[in-house]
Amino acid sequence: MPTFDVVSKVSFQELNNALSNCLREINTRYDFKGLNIAIEFKEKEKQIIVLAPDNMKLNQINDLFISHLVRRKLDPRIVKIKNVEDATGNSKRQTSELQEGIDQESAKKIITQIKASKMKVQIKIQGDELRVDGKKRDDLQETMQVINGIDIGRPVEFVNFRD
Repeated sequence: MPTFDVVSKVSFQELNNALSNCLREINTRYDFKGLNIAIEFKEKEKQIIVLAPDNMKLNQINDLFISHLVRRKLDPRIVKIKNVEDATGNSKRQTSELQEGIDQESAKKIITQIKASKMKVQIKIQGDELRVDGKKRDDLQETMQVINGIDIGRPVEFVNFRD
């Protein structure tokens, strides 16, 4: 029986490359010279912390970071930008979270969409991923197209395809 898994994972190697390229560009840009700007990635908490002198520079850094994510072929939806708070020395701090895994609400949304399309597949929730079983490979490929059409706010990947 053919199966595949639907997951939402982040490549930490590519994320680190995008962060280091972004920092390198910040250090060479003239409009950021002499400013106290820092980007820190906390892997255990899955957070990215950005420090900048004001909101305008913070927005520029966010745009720059997103462009570097796209260059490294990472979907910018993996980063959920939270609100800005004041930091020491008249600067601003922004904490962003990495979105990894498919939450229960999104999984239920995917399952209801697949059931509404009356496809002959079964979907099971397994932690933060989904397992799709079907009798035919064509049914699974149609299911992949339907899942790609559903917007859950984060990128999805299809892995572990077995015949």
